[in-house]
Amino acid sequence: MARTAKKPRKTYHHGDLRNALLTAAREVLEERGPSFLGLREISRRVGVSAPSAYHHFPSRDAIALGLAEQGAAELAAALAAAPPHSGGSLLTYGEAYVAFVRANPALYRLMFGEGFPEVSQHSAAIRGLRARSYEIMKTSLESRLPAAELPIAALFLWALVHGLGLLLVDRQIVRDGDLEDVIRRVLTLAGTGLMRQRTMGSDPGSSTDAR
Repeated sequence: MARTAKKPRKTYHHGDLRNALLTAAREVLEERGPSFLGLREISRRVGVSAPSAYHHFPSRDAIALGLAEQGAAELAAALAAAPPHSGGSLLTYGEAYVAFVRANPALYRLMFGEGFPEVSQHSAAIRGLRARSYEIMKTSLESRLPAAELPIAALFLWALVHGLGLLLVDRQIVRDGDLEDVIRRVLTLAGTGLMRQRTMGSDPGSSTDAR
């Protein structure tokens, strides 16, 4: 069935055209995917001429970069705002990350190069913004692990939430029960493993609650 074209919105405020274009581009991205990120369609949705859009985003790569930067900044903010769990758990950080992936699947993929690999791999801006998210995870581990173990532990945590998020949005996890419970249990298991690594060899008889 043919898609119904959306009417131009014409609701942006004067001087805020760039953000209006990004909002429209994000809609196109989530509805149809990165291959449909055309400036003509985005301009039409906002209700402006294509030359007006070119002034802010001269190419498809430019609009993709703008979206990727926006997504990385939002992800970093979501992680920074994650409330601390009782006992200093990693659970809330992981839940915040996975929630972002589930809420913004196409945007998240774009941040990691889907459709625009050059933007993801060679843009210093997007690399820096992604690094902020990684550093937030690393900082959350500082009170749990020795300094020498932090980089690998943070990479482990990042790989876990990245993969878990993509498995969920790709509907690869099929379960009749509560998916939120599945997420919580996977993240709790990961946190338990990290805490056991910390205590291994120092007090084999101790038990750790990493929830």
